[in-house]
Amino acid sequence: MTISGKARLAGVMGWPIGHSRSPRLHGHWLERYGIDGAYVPLAVPPERAEQAIRALPALGFRGCNVTVPFKEIAFRTVDRLDATARRMGAVNTIVVHADGTLEGGNTDGFGFLENVKAGCRDWSAEQGPAVVIGAGGAARAVAVALLDAGAPEIHLVNRTRARAEELAANIGGPIAVVDWVSRETTLEGAALLVNTTTQGMTGHPPLDLDLRALPVAAVVNDIVYTPLDTPLLVAARSRGNRAVDGLGMLLHQARPGFQAWFGVEPEVTPDLARIVLEG
Repeated sequence: MTISGKARLAGVMGWPIGHSRSPRLHGHWLERYGIDGAYVPLAVPPERAEQAIRALPALGFRGCNVTVPFKEIAFRTVDRLDATARRMGAVNTIVVHADGTLEGGNTDGFGFLENVKAGCRDWSAEQGPAVVIGAGGAARAVAVALLDAGAPEIHLVNRTRARAEELAANIGGPIAVVDWVSRETTLEGAALLVNTTTQGMTGHPPLDLDLRALPVAAVVNDIVYTPLDTPLLVAARSRGNRAVDGLGMLLHQARPGFQAWFGVEPEVTPDLARIVLEG
């Protein structure tokens, strides 16, 4: 593709940023839809993050994604927040409006829900309690998305109970904090199990969780996507549970930003996962 002087610009800001799959993902969509535009990696030192975010309009950017460790900085820096970002306390998508103002959104929860729905067409959050492992930013996004989608209850499990209690208090709603020692008994009656920690990721130990108490009808999701088949997902499939890997969350969370910046609602196609992982 040829990029002209009228190209629409967007990117992903983080530190470091070389590992990001987002440029390959958005680059594929730009080529597929024949859009005169570019999506570039923006490596910004943390101490200059606020300055870089405020500079987006002057540089002609339509917006950008922000990743670790800038989601909270972006939350404090943008001119206004959409309702989802305000509820999640973090921003992952910035849109530059025509008047130069910055609006922050958060599409992580959207990506999570769309991924699980794509992997299990008949699944819905209303079907029963969900067990969420972890209490970081990803856990917050998942919990907020599940509650907003109608989940009757969330059992939040974390090694450090105080952190889980803080998260539950910040979100509000039907969230029950569960001690780590009770993580396996709380699986009884669950309709969904989600691992939001790095356990099971390449280079990290597997999640220490026995699935015997989990109903076979429950869906199991791991937001990790390196590897695609984590030990948790392998164990879930071996006992008959439907398992959904984490790559689709990355793919689907990118859709709203791409539409806002480039004017086209992109499609997550079966070959997209392969294309993104090859990068």
